[in-house]
This record gives sequence, C-alpha cells and structure tokens, in this order.
Amino acid sequence: MAGPNYAGNIIVNLANLPDFLRKPILRKRMMEFFSLSEPEKKEIINNALEAGPTIPFPNFSKLFKTWLTILTTLSNEEREGLFLAYITEVSNSPQKLITFNLDGILEIFLTLEENEKEIISSTIKKLINNLDEERKRRIMIIIPDNAKKQLKF
Repeated sequence: MAGPNYAGNIIVNLANLPDFLRKPILRKRMMEFFSLSEPEKKEIINNALEAGPTIPFPNFSKLFKTWLTILTTLSNEEREGLFLAYITEVSNSPQKLITFNLDGILEIFLTLEENEKEIISSTIKKLINNLDEERKRRIMIIIPDNAKKQLKF
C-alpha cells in the first residue's frame, strides 16, 4: 500500500465528530464499501486496521460503538461481508489486531443492547467457525479469553 492512508485519515476525522454527524457519515461510508473492488476493500480494511490504534481510545470507543451499532442494522449478507473482510485480513496478519486495546473493545461491545450483542456475536462466531482450521487457529489465538467467553466460543 503505497501512498497516503486516506481511509485512515477519514477514520481519525470521523472519530472526532459528534454523534449526530458521525453516524450518518459512517453509515454512508460503510454502504460505499460494498460497491468497491476487492483490492479497494482490502486497502480500506488495512488502512482502518492501521489507523485504529492511533486514535485516542475515548474517540475510538465512540467510533467503534457507532460502527457496531450500524452493523446491527445491515442485512446479514452485508454484515457478514464486512466482518469477513476484517477477519480475513486479521487471519493473514494477526499482528494487526495486537496493537488494539482488545479489552477496551470488548467493553465497548458489552455496552450494546442485548439484541445488538447477539447479532454481532452470532455473525462473528459463524464466520470464524466457517474458516479453514489454520485461519481459525490464527484468529482464536489473538482473541482474549474474556472475549471468547462473551462470544460463547
């Protein structure tokens, strides 16, 4: 990925916006994702994984919660497509997830409504369980035990 991290810059800017602006802009960007080519999707995912840990956690937590909430409103196909893109990149390069505050991310997940948590956890479990054994092993190694417990793995 040569060149500037435009997606990363957008993510950082979104994290600093107030809720009433962040949610519609993020929803629009998420919907645009589905019209991108596979290389563009991969670049966006990698840029997001690169930018995430650079955002101060209070801002990141607001952005991530908004992202999760929007994901629960997408169709199963869209939600699975987006999560699978992230899971694939993380299984290819697990170190990309290690720089995140995974315990903090779990805490954000736990603040969702019960139905939202169920939608997210069932999608993640389904996708991880459908991975080949090597990819599944790579993912499961980096998921903290308390997250595995919450996701009921």
